[in-house]
Amino acid sequence: MPWPQHCGLTIGFPAACHAAGCCPRNDCLRPLLLSAALTLALAMPLANAQDSLPDIGSSAGELLTPARQAEYGGMMLRELRNYGYLLDDPMVTEWLQGIGARLGSNSAQPRQSYTFFMMKDRQINAFATLGGYIGVNAGLVLTAEREDEVAAVLSHEIAHVTQQHVLRGVERAQRDQIPILLGMLAAIVAAQQAGGNSSGDATMASIASGMGLMQQRQIDYTRSNESEADRLGIRTLARSGYDVDAMAGFFERMSASMRGNDGGYNVPDFLRTHPVNTTRISEAKLRAEQMKKDTVVLTTEVPGGVRRERVNPSDPALSEPLTRRLNLLLPPGMQVSVGQLSRGASGQFDWARERLRVLSATTPSELTREYQGLARSQKGGLSPAQRYGQALAQLNTGTGGAAGAARALAELNDADPENLWVALALGEAESRSGQAARANERFEQLLHQHPGSRPVALTYAQILNEQGGPAAGQRAQAMLRPMLSQSSNDPVFQQRFARASELAGDAHRASEAYAEAAFLSGRPEQALMQLQALKRQPGLDYITRARVDARIETITPSVLEMRRQGINDPELERR
Repeated sequence: MPWPQHCGLTIGFPAACHAAGCCPRNDCLRPLLLSAALTLALAMPLANAQDSLPDIGSSAGELLTPARQAEYGGMMLRELRNYGYLLDDPMVTEWLQGIGARLGSNSAQPRQSYTFFMMKDRQINAFATLGGYIGVNAGLVLTAEREDEVAAVLSHEIAHVTQQHVLRGVERAQRDQIPILLGMLAAIVAAQQAGGNSSGDATMASIASGMGLMQQRQIDYTRSNESEADRLGIRTLARSGYDVDAMAGFFERMSASMRGNDGGYNVPDFLRTHPVNTTRISEAKLRAEQMKKDTVVLTTEVPGGVRRERVNPSDPALSEPLTRRLNLLLPPGMQVSVGQLSRGASGQFDWARERLRVLSATTPSELTREYQGLARSQKGGLSPAQRYGQALAQLNTGTGGAAGAARALAELNDADPENLWVALALGEAESRSGQAARANERFEQLLHQHPGSRPVALTYAQILNEQGGPAAGQRAQAMLRPMLSQSSNDPVFQQRFARASELAGDAHRASEAYAEAAFLSGRPEQALMQLQALKRQPGLDYITRARVDARIETITPSVLEMRRQGINDPELERR
């Protein structure tokens, strides 16, 4: 596949890299050649769409098959992970995927496959790309005041996918962006070959010039697509039980933050790629008001209280039990349809936000100052979720803070024993403060209470791997093995299963899993080398050999294409 086509179809690189004028590694050539097109996600020109249906005359649907779109989206995700932009935390990922799954099932295309992932960057941004891949910056969650606002942004991005806005952008990119991209790539190569301390600046200048040309093209195509995504997104938001006022509320606060910037500098990326003006905010408010007029509030008893959901009696996204209950509220003769309505806010937002605050912080000292500022600014001091975050920060310092973290988390656990966020962190703190037996007992109980839970299994496996020894490895391996078939694209799982297998003395399984982890982390050449080395190992059984051969056959074309383009893994070159 020639590079221009390859680059024109691979999108989704965070703006932080080129804004900072640096790369995650000293050797910028490979990441920039691989990721030059990824930077186009936030500058991809988007074609006009008519109402809520794709343009009948568009060839966008024929440009790429769904399988090919998913392939490009997966490649983008692996490259982002390779250079450390992703935040692969089991608890955060589970929470984000949960919101996304509820929204996706109530979208215009509930059969579409979606992959939601979190970025470490604290800039406010979110984006959609090919194959239903949707990224969210940690900064967006930290800025949001409630889960409904995060859901509003995700529903907007889902609409970009369902209406093929990204694919239409790729279609136009084949005409407009390839010449620009070729020039940009040539400039990058020239800048790198020039060497010297200025090569990084020259590379960034070449990117900026190319981005500037593409940005001008984006302006003419953004408004209609953004309006359509708002319109369909708020419908998805309502069907999923979220507050329909959240979309306008979030846009309004983003607009205010833009006006507050000195001279218009440091505008959040979200506002550059999702331009907000008074008209757009007003339209979102009007849609929300209309939604509320067309809906009724359904109150349902749940453990610990009641849940109130705003539902549209004529919406096809209602489940049969809700249909029967709603019929009791409606005038005789009015019927409602059958579908599925999700719960709305999960109640986990505050805990997810604090975990993100800790995991996205640049330095421990910065995080300490952040929590000190929160404590001073709030009348009642830190909330329980913020105390959880503070304890996590203490746990992650690695300087003997585990014992203090365990005490703080134990208090939170006593007050809220059903809180999984707290319970998992407490188990980690106990193990790292010398209470391994107590921690393992806690994790075993959590496994019993939450069978099949990915966060519980992966957190426990990490703790067992840290404890070390064959017995711990065997327990972790036995616990993770049933999840193998559903975890082929999960690098966190593969890494922890590999270490557990290594401790358990299962060298062949460990080598396979380490190779998968390398591939999923954007290092296919390393994965191929590990698999080829494994194939030469004596005593390899027939089934394992066949599995390894299949993976080698799958990975080899990607590695050959990279070599053909002169792009080598810098880690391998340094060996």
